[in-house]
Amino acid sequence: MARILLIEDSPTEAAVMVQLLERNGHQVTTSANAEDGIASCKRDKPDLVLMDIILPGMNGFQATRALTRDADTSHIPVIIVSTKGQETDRVWGMRQGARDYIAKPPRESELVARIDALLGR
Repeated sequence: MARILLIEDSPTEAAVMVQLLERNGHQVTTSANAEDGIASCKRDKPDLVLMDIILPGMNGFQATRALTRDADTSHIPVIIVSTKGQETDRVWGMRQGARDYIAKPPRESELVARIDALLGR
């Protein structure tokens, strides 16, 4: 079981993702915006972060960069999960420090496999 922080502003998307992750044995906390997500990540030190891109205020690219460049959180892998599925978005997300990039909606088996791969399971 991994402790996963989901940063997602859509209540519907968050509910679907939480259900999917919990069904696969993970413990999930959520944040509806990047600023709260960063604070939660620094405080709770989850095993992994799932990051949306289109968020109110700071976007997911900026939040990913903030987390991966902060000494307190740089060891925590970030997977971007976004409707922005263009190759340029994926490349930019990886340049910000994301360890993986998945277009929405993710297939359950693919998302779980990528989480397990990053966590060495």
